[in-house]
Amino acid sequence: MTALKQYQRIEATGLWRPSPDAQRREVVVSIGEATLTISDFNDSALTHWSLAALERQNPGTFPAVFNPDGDPGETLELAQSETTMIEAIDRLQRAIDRARPHPGRLRWLSVAGVLIAVVAVLFLWLPGALQRHVVAVVPEVKRQEIGDTILQRIERVSGKACSSPDALDSLDRLARRTGVLKIVILPAGLPDSLSLPGGTVLLNRALVEDHEDPAVAAGYVIAARARATQQDPLDDLLNRTGPTAAFRLLTTGELTPKIVDTYTEEVLSGPQPQLDDGDLLAVFAQAALPSTPYAYALDITGESVLGLIEADPMAGRTLEQVLPDRDWVRLQNICGQ
Repeated sequence: MTALKQYQRIEATGLWRPSPDAQRREVVVSIGEATLTISDFNDSALTHWSLAALERQNPGTFPAVFNPDGDPGETLELAQSETTMIEAIDRLQRAIDRARPHPGRLRWLSVAGVLIAVVAVLFLWLPGALQRHVVAVVPEVKRQEIGDTILQRIERVSGKACSSPDALDSLDRLARRTGVLKIVILPAGLPDSLSLPGGTVLLNRALVEDHEDPAVAAGYVIAARARATQQDPLDDLLNRTGPTAAFRLLTTGELTPKIVDTYTEEVLSGPQPQLDDGDLLAVFAQAALPSTPYAYALDITGESVLGLIEADPMAGRTLEQVLPDRDWVRLQNICGQ
């Protein structure tokens, strides 16, 4: 080793005692390959001590007293004047210690690696896996219950959902025509449309009151349906409220009012996810509804929605009426005057 090459010619004199009862005698001390050789002045070796098993009895004080490991009765004293030899012994012992295997250190490194892997699984993989499992196993009835709870929270901001006995059948026809379970029209608080867990779609009243063509309102329902296809509304709720909500829903089947309020505030104040034209047009085609009226409702110039206009899946086809005129008029008056 490098340290040995520097010290292999060092010699010193010291006092050696082979046992507690023996007389101390002056000896010559030299460093070998991995041993300390103690010789008399005729160059006859008296004993060899392993450097790796050498102990100093009095670190920091002089004369320095050494003994072989496990035998404190046999000693070697080196005076303070033999600093070079003492430093050489110390340095070589450190070099030998670094070179030998450290099973305890390896064990701790292995344990630390396992712990890091477990923590990574817990914090990186497990929350996503838990959420995916919850979304997959929650039954439709529970989804509708969650959707109804969210609607009740939204109504605190928007006001009670519009309801007119004359228009309820028309609303059901629009839901069937657009392929959703239920449509609820709110008087305020909602920018346009929103799909809730369980299949309910919320519409702002302006979408039925401010447009003459029922295909516009139907288009907004289709957009909400497309967003729900892109990301399950329950999955979106759990994304926004964190793994605690997923764990609570899995274990108790319930969501706390705080969780529902957090989701409601975020979904009403934040922008809706952008939809790819191709994905949106596929849902329009599935419902056999034109995309052009919806596109012009988004942008009256048509410039930013040209893809929805030019690729309208119903362009040039005979269109089935979205709603009869009488039903549409009733729907436009669902919120009253």
